[in-house]
Amino acid sequence: MEELAVGPLDLAARVDDALAVQAVAFGLTDEEVAVRRHIVLRHLTSPGARALGATTADGRLAGFVYGMPNDRTQWWSTVVEPYLRAAGEEHWLDDSFVVTELHVHPAYQNRGIGRRLITGLTDGAGLPRSILSAIDAETPARGLYRALGYRDLARRVLFPSAPSPYAVMGAPLPLRRR
Repeated sequence: MEELAVGPLDLAARVDDALAVQAVAFGLTDEEVAVRRHIVLRHLTSPGARALGATTADGRLAGFVYGMPNDRTQWWSTVVEPYLRAAGEEHWLDDSFVVTELHVHPAYQNRGIGRRLITGLTDGAGLPRSILSAIDAETPARGLYRALGYRDLARRVLFPSAPSPYAVMGAPLPLRRR
């Protein structure tokens, strides 16, 4: 089994490689990739934005994660805030590191890469907790997040143009280890 190196990623320089992984892992169209490209590049200008990648020996990107300290004025935060408020969990929007995207190419899944990426990213966040959103279904991703200590803060969260509802999850940092 090929060993992958997990470490800091210049996501701005490798945004197309990262989005190619996301497109395969998440089933995105070319149009969705184009929209997300602009979003990722804008996110990377946020204070405290960080990214890690998992690369093969020959430098191919097999997975990536990125995130940033939550900013209540950013779009994601404004969408999830009413759901968190209704659940009595709005305080999670403060002093939290948002895991914005985490994707591993299907050929490399179920090897602990996602775990290594998200724990590496959040270990350096310098904040007491982390939040993220995930499709509100019993998926391997949700199982991983729960194993790391994330719990559901709000469910059935609807993002404009998203075909499925999401769950917002939160965990104290550092994330739980096995």
